[in-house]
Amino acid sequence: MNYRPMTADDYEAAYRLWENTEGMNLSGADSREEILRYLERNPGMSQVAENGDKTLAGTAMCGHDGRRGYMYHVAVSEDGRGQGVGRELVSRCLASLLQEGIEKCHLMVIEGNALGRSFWTRIGWEERDGIVLFSSNTF
Repeated sequence: MNYRPMTADDYEAAYRLWENTEGMNLSGADSREEILRYLERNPGMSQVAENGDKTLAGTAMCGHDGRRGYMYHVAVSEDGRGQGVGRELVSRCLASLLQEGIEKCHLMVIEGNALGRSFWTRIGWEERDGIVLFSSNTF
């Protein structure tokens, strides 16, 4: 498995992976333009895993706001699961955040995403109680 920072050239393969990942919801914020803007704002932080044949096996989008880190679209192809790919992607993202002086990272998991919740719990992340997420469009 080859791990490296995500680039604009990975977008189409990443989007296909996300579309085929159970529990992942996509929106207009996942357009090519939006994802490339995120990658530019957080250079080198998002990661991909490639199989030996250069097909995409996993993604983890990562960035920060100067205070807290955030991860999005941590996904591993079905044939790549159970091999430590997700754990390695997360580890690489956390290392990049720490290098930037960011000591805490958050992520959001859709409530009904049992596979995702199981993964995060298994690798030691804490599911928080008492936090309610609010969202609003800016237009």
